[in-house]
Amino acid sequence: MPGTGAAALAWALLAWALLALPPSLPLPQPRRPRRVAETEAAFNTTYADWVDADLLNIYAFNHSVRRNRTEGVRVSVNVLSDHKDLPVLFVVRQKEAVVSFQVPLILRGLYQRKYAYQEVSRTLCQPQTKAEVETQHFYVDVSTLSLNASYQLRVTRVENFVLRTNERFSFNATAAQPQYFKYEFPEGVDSVIVKVTSAMAFPCSVISIQDILCPVYDLDNNVAFIGMYQTMTKKAAITVQKKDFPSNSFYVVVVVKTEDEACGGALPYYPLSKNASPDEPVDQHNRQKMLEVMVSPAITSEAYVSSVLFCLGIFLSFYVLTLLIACWESCRQQKRRGLLAAMDSPSLDTASLLGHARSIPDSFLGHTPYDSYGYGSFGNGSSGSTEGVTDSLGSAEVPYGYVGERSLENVAGRPRLDSLSSVEEDDYDTLADIDYDKNVIRTKQYLCVADLARKDKRVLRKKYQIYFWNIATIAVFYALPVIQLVITYQTVVNVTGNQDICYYNFLCAHPLGNLSAFNNILSNLGYILLGLLFLLIILQREINYNRALLRNDARALECGIPKHFGLFYAMGTALMMEGLLSACYHVCPNYTNFQFDTSFMYMIAGLCMLKLYQKRHPDINASAYSAYACLALVIFFSVVGVVFGKGNTAFWIVFSVIHIVATLLLSTQLYYMGRWKLDSGILRRILHVLYTDCVRQCSGPMYVDRMVLLVMGNIINWSLAAYGLIVRPNDFASYLLAIGICNLLLYFAFYIIMKLRSGERIKLIPLLCIVGTSVVWGFALFFFFQGLSTWQKTPAESREHNRDCILLDFFDDHDIWHFLSSIAMFGSFLVLLTLDDDLDCVQRDKIYVF
Repeated sequence: MPGTGAAALAWALLAWALLALPPSLPLPQPRRPRRVAETEAAFNTTYADWVDADLLNIYAFNHSVRRNRTEGVRVSVNVLSDHKDLPVLFVVRQKEAVVSFQVPLILRGLYQRKYAYQEVSRTLCQPQTKAEVETQHFYVDVSTLSLNASYQLRVTRVENFVLRTNERFSFNATAAQPQYFKYEFPEGVDSVIVKVTSAMAFPCSVISIQDILCPVYDLDNNVAFIGMYQTMTKKAAITVQKKDFPSNSFYVVVVVKTEDEACGGALPYYPLSKNASPDEPVDQHNRQKMLEVMVSPAITSEAYVSSVLFCLGIFLSFYVLTLLIACWESCRQQKRRGLLAAMDSPSLDTASLLGHARSIPDSFLGHTPYDSYGYGSFGNGSSGSTEGVTDSLGSAEVPYGYVGERSLENVAGRPRLDSLSSVEEDDYDTLADIDYDKNVIRTKQYLCVADLARKDKRVLRKKYQIYFWNIATIAVFYALPVIQLVITYQTVVNVTGNQDICYYNFLCAHPLGNLSAFNNILSNLGYILLGLLFLLIILQREINYNRALLRNDARALECGIPKHFGLFYAMGTALMMEGLLSACYHVCPNYTNFQFDTSFMYMIAGLCMLKLYQKRHPDINASAYSAYACLALVIFFSVVGVVFGKGNTAFWIVFSVIHIVATLLLSTQLYYMGRWKLDSGILRRILHVLYTDCVRQCSGPMYVDRMVLLVMGNIINWSLAAYGLIVRPNDFASYLLAIGICNLLLYFAFYIIMKLRSGERIKLIPLLCIVGTSVVWGFALFFFFQGLSTWQKTPAESREHNRDCILLDFFDDHDIWHFLSSIAMFGSFLVLLTLDDDLDCVQRDKIYVF
């Protein structure tokens, strides 16, 4: 039957499948149970033993723990067998913690390099006890998977485990034998400074401050997990505040790194034989470091208060001194007015010739002083109108005290422009024949201030006011993101504990709140207070000047250097912003934000040079837009140089070429008073001048004084460019600032020399300011070059330059630089403000231009 056949076939196939199965696999043999050898061990005893895959050695220790006394326990092992692929595992079981490590201990460096250590020592974390005396037990388990491994085990008590205040303690540490100690805050001490020093820079090490918690992170690969830490070569210092540690105690952890690259050292040679694997660990042999630690109390809250009061007292005293001088000057002026009133008034012409102050009544002129007078040699055609300027009136031969009928008619006939906002210099030129007359006047061999003070004063007033409003706008947009960035930096430092981010002087860094170095921020207060004082002085001078104009005071209208206050306001604002941004930089000083500290230094140097030039060249000084555009270009090069300029030959070549070309273009602009053009015919004109003045006839320069200044300036700038190209200094920002300061000093010295050479004199107040400012600058530079830190090196190398506080145990050398430099800058501004006060009674066509 078919059904029977099918069933028979199925049974046959099943039987065949069973017969085809392979023989059954042997069952795994049960593993022999591991033998356990337990030993009652004692401290200060070396146990030389062996272990294999079938043996587990357990060493039992016990010791007494007292509540008011902490003793450290240290486990040291040395594996004698060389089985790097089958290490020996050590597990220390305590009451509240477990510590385990293998030997050889493998630690990794850069590029996943492996370093093996046969000798390992670890300090055990000590659990707290509430009893007066308690016996605690801990066990050391030793196991391995190798066939046989010999080792040595020793457990000892750590002497001087608890650090004492103001006592030095020396010890050794290696990468596999880190050390840590405990410190407890004494009564009445709220903060301490932990100082660690070493006579040897390398090997590189890490200092960490950790809370009393188990486990303690004391290896190179985990020391940065918690707490505060910093790398170290020869010096390290961390200020610790009691409020950050609830237990009123902390651990000082010292770890030696496997490599020195983090501290500025070279990477070690990594030997690889032909038969060796790239993952083969390297034995670093005896890589150890001798260190010394000392914990000393930091300053008290009273020191903070006294330092703040000291800082305020220094700079507020300048306000008091300024007020006293102003009162004295006011009394002197009142006495002078009384004497003049008692005397018979001379005639207008006689008073003018004698240089006496005189007033022209409004009824005589018929209009306000801003509408009636410009800056010319007198109230004639140089009053600022386009109609009243002629070659004859522009000459210095016309008597200064004479006011012609034609001049007054032309002035009075000009429509008054009431709105300053509607006046633009480019749209409204006050010279009769715009280009021709400029070429005639500005290219004379001997110029007086009257020749370069011919434009309408309202136009120039608005032009120079733009300097102040522009820098105020720049300050707001520049400062806001800077403040936000440095707050972020400080937050990162506080959260991560990585103190290598910021380059402080850690031996004199006093924290306050979230700020790590409050003293470096406080010392910048002088820039802000003295900058504000300078603005108040300028405001008072402007008010007095405007009152004199309303009185039609002849001295204000016709004598002295033309008064423009916009640049002075810009200088005072720049000084205040320098203080603010320097404080921001010192919140977390490093190379990425160094331009915050120098940006307004460039502006101050540039504004001072512009003000010096404006004194004798009010009509042809640079506009605010072009000046700030050039300063922005300088700051741009500063940032590029800091980021890309270190060791970059191409950058230094490009910068040096730009520096030299810019020097030549500026020299040409100054020599020809702006009466030249940079166009396609410039080369032809240069060749023509060289041919006519040097080949056909050897004639000297037409403007000798200007030529001397510009030749000296070119020599200095070319020398600085060559120095930068050859030496390529690492601190490009300071190099760029040195270029600006050298040019400013050169121009200032030239101005002083030419002023004296022209028969002018320097009054007592500016003379005292010059002498005093020079002395203060000398002391300031001395403290500046002390170099307490430098972001050109690694953080560990920078700390080698750290020094203790030298003033009130609160301020360091750099803080004193802040004090003195702010005073010196303020004094320098006063020099520029008062330098030409001796010319206030001198007619402008008698004041030379140089």
